[in-house]
Amino acid sequence: MTGFERGPSAARRLLAPIVSATLLAGCVVGPDYRTPILPMPANWSGQKPAQSAQPAQLSKWWQRLRDPELNSLVEEAVAGNLDVATARAKIREARASYRQSAGTLFPSADGSASATRNKTAAATSGGTASDVYSQYQSGFDASWELDLFGANRRGVEAARYGVDASQENLRSTLLTLVGDVGSYYAQARGYQARIALARRSAASQRQTAELTRTMAQAGTATAADVAKAMGQAAGTEAAVPTLEASYAEAVHRLSVLTGKPPAALNERLKRGAPIPTPKLPIPTGIPADILLSRPDVRMAERQYAQYTAKVGQAEAARYPSVSLTGNISTTAYQLGDLGKNSSIGWSFGPTLSVPLFNAGQLKAAVEVAQAQRDQYFIAYRASVLTALEDVENALVSLAQERIRIGKLASSAKSYGEAARLEGTLYKAGETSLLDVLDAQRSLYSAEDSLLQSRVLLATNYIALNKALGGGWDGAVDSAKPEIVDARTGPRLAAKLAKP
Repeated sequence: MTGFERGPSAARRLLAPIVSATLLAGCVVGPDYRTPILPMPANWSGQKPAQSAQPAQLSKWWQRLRDPELNSLVEEAVAGNLDVATARAKIREARASYRQSAGTLFPSADGSASATRNKTAAATSGGTASDVYSQYQSGFDASWELDLFGANRRGVEAARYGVDASQENLRSTLLTLVGDVGSYYAQARGYQARIALARRSAASQRQTAELTRTMAQAGTATAADVAKAMGQAAGTEAAVPTLEASYAEAVHRLSVLTGKPPAALNERLKRGAPIPTPKLPIPTGIPADILLSRPDVRMAERQYAQYTAKVGQAEAARYPSVSLTGNISTTAYQLGDLGKNSSIGWSFGPTLSVPLFNAGQLKAAVEVAQAQRDQYFIAYRASVLTALEDVENALVSLAQERIRIGKLASSAKSYGEAARLEGTLYKAGETSLLDVLDAQRSLYSAEDSLLQSRVLLATNYIALNKALGGGWDGAVDSAKPEIVDARTGPRLAAKLAKP
């Protein structure tokens, strides 16, 4: 009777600390993450405090440039851009890392089996006797680390925030991509318009030069006048090669952004189209909106959260850890006896590990994690300030460019009228060639500046939408890998190919 009571009593003494450790497994150490509250302006500069700000219309903002070709290029870039493909791969990496971390919360188990052929020899009075036999063994090992102070759970928390950060990184990449496609497209159309203008202006100046040549033959103009008129026409034509080179660079960049070779869009964009013109003004919302709309700000906030969790992970390493380990094994001399006529052994129990002396390494690791957390908090604050600055700059640039484009349009109209009148007077012999050349030069300069201003208006509109957080809001498949491996299972090794 006494022996019967000793077994359960020992089991209770063994299970008591295990139950206590299991209850303690709900504990965590280190700081719990809280979304920081940052002071934000109530309005953008230029907005009246009493004015009710309408939310920014960021969904597919590029469609408000009313250019079907641009819409197609944006969709192609989202599907084929290599930076986007890299960002998708980083999401898959972060998700796999999260699953890896989550696995530490659960027990692990391994099975093993072995078969050996043995021979024993023993001396006898008649010589030596030997015995040859086979031995079969199978076993099962299991272990489970009780997460007493939340080290593993903090690791899972950090990995989860890492997944969020990688998703925001993809959104940030898409935002930059869409903005770049819009900007380079507007520049390409602007260069086309400026090339056409230079050729038209040069042709008009050539006509003036031919008229001057005719007048020189009639004795009403000089050879110097002819040379001046020809020189101005040639100078205007000299701008064309530079503009052609800039146009080619913009188209090449657009092609690469869509994931194609540089010359892929040459024929497609060869036919000119108007410079994209945005519909203005646009609603901008309030400054606090960027905390949710800007993916770079959201990514910085998720990284700050991730490194806050890592502080708790480092802190938990300073506390004791308990693991439950157990194994069972069976041994037999016949393979068929493993489950019946065999010797069976098992063991089970907790293992306690307590950090006693490590020369301050664990404490220093906590301080390292805290310093890293501070860096990411500062980076988050810096991203917010940068976002505010981007919006303010874009608002000012867009507003001032609208004023400038109005003045340039008026200037070009006046210089056009002046050039027409000077040409009429020159044909009648009532004005000098210098006045005609000056009027033509001023007209070309004014019209070229107007075209450049229209490009700037479009790019400033694009910059404002980027600053507000407008990007691609459609579906992006990040689960599909770029490379799909085949024949990854067991197989005979193939000969290595020579490099």
